[in-house]
Amino acid sequence: MLFNSYIFILAFLPLAVLGYYGFGRLGSKAAHGFLLAMSLLFCGYMNVYYALILVGGIVIDYAISRLLHGMKQSACAKAVLAGGVILNAGVLFYCKYLNFFLENLNTLLGRDEVLTEVILPLGISFYTFRQIAYLVDSYRGEAGDDTFLEYALFVSYFPTLTQGPITLRDEFMGQLRDPSRLRARGDNLATGLNRFAIGLSKKVLLADTLGKVVTVAFGGVEILTSSDVLITMICYSLQLYFDFSGYCDMAEGISLMLNLDLPANFRSPYKAASILDFWDRWHLTLTRFLRKYLYFPLGGSRKGTLRTYVNIMIIFLISGLWHGANWTFIVWGALHGLFEVVTRLVKNGWEKMPKAIGWLITFAFLNVSWLLFRADSIEQFYIMIRKVATAESFAVSPLMLEGARLPEITHIEMLLGVNGFMNGIVWIYPAFLILLSMGIVLLGKNCREKTMRFTFWSAVGTVIMLIWPILSLSDITTFIYAQF
Repeated sequence: MLFNSYIFILAFLPLAVLGYYGFGRLGSKAAHGFLLAMSLLFCGYMNVYYALILVGGIVIDYAISRLLHGMKQSACAKAVLAGGVILNAGVLFYCKYLNFFLENLNTLLGRDEVLTEVILPLGISFYTFRQIAYLVDSYRGEAGDDTFLEYALFVSYFPTLTQGPITLRDEFMGQLRDPSRLRARGDNLATGLNRFAIGLSKKVLLADTLGKVVTVAFGGVEILTSSDVLITMICYSLQLYFDFSGYCDMAEGISLMLNLDLPANFRSPYKAASILDFWDRWHLTLTRFLRKYLYFPLGGSRKGTLRTYVNIMIIFLISGLWHGANWTFIVWGALHGLFEVVTRLVKNGWEKMPKAIGWLITFAFLNVSWLLFRADSIEQFYIMIRKVATAESFAVSPLMLEGARLPEITHIEMLLGVNGFMNGIVWIYPAFLILLSMGIVLLGKNCREKTMRFTFWSAVGTVIMLIWPILSLSDITTFIYAQF
């Protein structure tokens, strides 16, 4: 089930909020049991096997965590922890990476092994990391005596299931045990609905419109001009930004309506003036997980400069592979790791550089690396970059221009009796869309930086941002990060 679908907005979400507070009158177990049932329904809506795999993992990991909770940090406990981590990583590998491994093995050995049809469960990349973190916390004695219901809800909580944030045990369980959160609060309902509406508008009106340009471009890479590739590059960077930012806003908004707070996961990353700053702003909970549960155990920066850079490369390669089973993601992770290492090597000089120059270099790098992130193959990425480097042609394809046209523009033209008025200057659509998007990205504040003011006009704005995207839901598109 998708946040930007009619069934979620008009049926599932209202039922979840009303049911949560309704059952909350009967106590926390009833409310949390209802929320768990809704989360499993959300997970299994498209395929019941998604929910069954999730439930199986919850039962097994809870049993392992209880075993670890009763043990001291001994060699035996380490063996149990290692077994639990390997089990979770093994399931993730089988579901997500088995065919990638077999394809490369076939190429390397010249074989023709039959690929396996594997179901990729919804959100497995996210809840697997959440479960691994919980097992490590249990081993360290940081996980309390949590009930099975609390643990199951922690893992499956539907606003975080498909794209995060990757919540940790200590920031979630305490909220479940606060009885005041079972009573509806008007300010949280209003703020949550406003944030959900903002996120929905980002996704439907901006990300999906930008995505049409990107889809057209990748449908015929060979015939693109240099200008087409540059437009595609910036449009995909902005599409990814608003798609992920929109999801984060919607997830936080839903949770606020349920009186539950989620950790920050997105903080205006395109304002970053260095790659170090970027990764302190983009997908914050993934960065936190990799730092806490991989980078620090590897030694972090405590074992010398060379070891620090090796650890950074390991983390970014794992991050790249986590995003998808394709060499494009692995190379993408390697490029980010190398850029971070280079930035650290010249840190003094970078900090003395004018901030605008640092931002320009960082933003240019991000655009190129996101193009690789989106490409179907390294060869396709190379073709597109070569077109820009050789400046073959700076003409713009008409289909690229038309892809940025909002359907609402056509309706307005028809109402004004000037149908087709803009056909002769279609370049204005992508120009306006890109300028508007960049203005929001660089000048706008993210939702956490804003203080919600409960006024008549804020209510009107919320209604408009909610209704307009709903009326524009002609094509319900999957969130980009839901594919990972």
